Amino acid sequence: MRRSSLQPRLLSKADAKHIWLRAQRLDVPSPFGDGPEATRAAVEHLGYVQIDTINVIERCHHHILYARIPSYDRSHLHQAQSLDKSVFEYWTHALSYVPTSDLRFFLPEMNQYRRTPKSWFKTVETKDVRKVLKLIRNGGALTIRDIEDDELREKDHPWASRKPSKRALQLAFFTGAITVSQRAGMLKTYEMIDRHFGWEKRPKPASEGQVLEYLLERALRAQGVVSLDSICHLSASRKTGVRRLIEARVRRKTLVPVTIEDAGKIEHWAAPETLDAPLEPARPVVHLLSPFDPLVIQRKRLHLFFGYDHRFEAYVPKEKRQYGYFALPTLVGDEVVAAIDLKTDRARQKLMMQKWTWVGRGSARLHKKLIEEELHRFERFQLASAPRAEPTAQSA
Repeated sequence: MRRSSLQPRLLSKADAKHIWLRAQRLDVPSPFGDGPEATRAAVEHLGYVQIDTINVIERCHHHILYARIPSYDRSHLHQAQSLDKSVFEYWTHALSYVPTSDLRFFLPEMNQYRRTPKSWFKTVETKDVRKVLKLIRNGGALTIRDIEDDELREKDHPWASRKPSKRALQLAFFTGAITVSQRAGMLKTYEMIDRHFGWEKRPKPASEGQVLEYLLERALRAQGVVSLDSICHLSASRKTGVRRLIEARVRRKTLVPVTIEDAGKIEHWAAPETLDAPLEPARPVVHLLSPFDPLVIQRKRLHLFFGYDHRFEAYVPKEKRQYGYFALPTLVGDEVVAAIDLKTDRARQKLMMQKWTWVGRGSARLHKKLIEEELHRFERFQLASAPRAEPTAQSA
């Protein structure tokens, strides 16, 4: 008989880790199968795959998918976005690939941008937005490089562009007038959103209640055990509504309060079937995770579950770095055992190891061979069809 849903279930850190790894599909070697369909399935299961500009190694959207699809090919993401149109780009906690099946949950935010643009866009002039929309509507999809008649302006922010059309394209993207129909590296091609998806009529925007349900369901699917912080990552304004939703589900016994070992006052919840599912012993699957991987990006949660404090040190002065410029948390089974700072030397066609730091229970005797095997595989992915070179270790 199941325990009362009002009585918190006690969960050890070991079991909490297993549940989260299973939800993230990092506990087995090839959870989504092979081929282009695996990419669509992975994005739909995770709910989002973050996009980032840093290119020290492979950009994080490809890296995150590779961690769950051993046979992943970059063309599969292009197919999903540009041909099958099963994923699209929009803002979650950061710019991300999101399942097109979830698009209606993002339409309210697009509508809000039309009514009240964020401060970043306050200086965008209406005439510039009209200009880029007319160009796309009449001439078809384009990139910022296709707009050559801009009058360059002084930057008002270090990351801004001197081309006013770039900010105008970004605002049109956030309002949902246009979408990214494809990208080459970080160069985006913009298309009218209705034309890209072939809509005769736009989908109906979700209500706020439906958005809250979506956020909760997405977190339960991809995290297993959830907290308000993990559900509403960088979206604190929705915590009150999500809490009400959770409390209603607890009363209906479709969610169970969970107390995780050493979690203090942090409240967690899970579906009863998640807690009752048998937990298999952790397999020694090795993953070199991106710093932007869903398992890593919520640093406090990572520390609570795994006892590991990840430091993203790309913007930290060199002399103050502990793990390195772009260190990858290295998962073996259910333990983060190392942080490995890698860099792809594209000119020499080598994956360079800048620094190898053992953390937690990691040790050269137990884990080094397993990790080195994964490093060779990761290098082949990084360099694609280039001849394979041995990772160059400066320290191990």
